[in-house]
Amino acid sequence: MAEEKALHATQAPSDWVHRWTSGIGPGSRVLDVACGYGRHARLLAARGARVLAVDRDAEALAALADTANVETRRADLEGGPWPLPGEAFDCIVVTNYLHRPLFPHLLAAIAPGGRLVYETFMRGNERFRRPSNPAFLLQPGELLEVVHGRMAVLAFEQGEVVRPWPAVVQRICALRGDPTLSRLP
Repeated sequence: MAEEKALHATQAPSDWVHRWTSGIGPGSRVLDVACGYGRHARLLAARGARVLAVDRDAEALAALADTANVETRRADLEGGPWPLPGEAFDCIVVTNYLHRPLFPHLLAAIAPGGRLVYETFMRGNERFRRPSNPAFLLQPGELLEVVHGRMAVLAFEQGEVVRPWPAVVQRICALRGDPTLSRLP
């Protein structure tokens, strides 16, 4: 477990998140869900976004204590109520995390014109590494179903990747509003 924590603490931001948050900048309000040690919170804060980094791991959140433009909040996203009722964000980032009951809360928390940038493991990943429990693996096309009729899909991918390690992932960038008004990376 200590080895896995060390890996996450030093991991670079996801290429997917880097690409699809490139237009998120000064003044934007961002939520980094299950942020861990904050690789994406740091990326977005460095661009001038105001980031709320949420995780249940106090040790991981402490690593963000001196990061400008980052506010941290310790919350058990699976065992308690949604910790951000009524709050809205210009961008919500979720990586390597899946708790399906959060989907309605995440979609409701995206401000008009805001986007969801989500990337996590899907069925087939059990061939490579954790997670292997089906409860923590998306089904094919599941993120498309989650946003269907609620958001415009700017990009979607699913399949096997080799970086940063072999895995099977699903990724989506979806917009609340008119996609013709969105600046693409």
